[in-house]
Amino acid sequence: MTSVLLRHASAGHRTRWDGHDLARPLDDRGRRQAVELVELLRPFGVRRVVSSPYVRCVETVEPLAAELGVPLEQDDRLAEGAGGSASELLDEDGVVCCTHGDVVEALVGRGLKKGAAVVLRDGEVVREIPAP
Repeated sequence: MTSVLLRHASAGHRTRWDGHDLARPLDDRGRRQAVELVELLRPFGVRRVVSSPYVRCVETVEPLAAELGVPLEQDDRLAEGAGGSASELLDEDGVVCCTHGDVVEALVGRGLKKGAAVVLRDGEVVREIPAP
């Protein structure tokens, strides 16, 4: 069983965003990363794409879901501050879950750079995919 846990792409720094953090979008670099992630994640047999409801997470995986023709689901268990409550999502074969740095750390015990991912097999990290 293989799943992918992805930290959202670059969205600038929260102190430079005037609106609610939930609505902070990807920056130019992040939009490029989101497009490049499609080819990096395609080989993992993605059948389901699930995202934190935060705009920067949704925008990170929109190109992947569109390219694969699968719906993009939003799940509060991937939201910032949710801790490790999304662990059961990662038990599904072929799922990509896009979330935040704190959730990544709670789930795998270490952080990832923005736009980076880990491939999990039966709950264990088997590979890291560096940020594009």
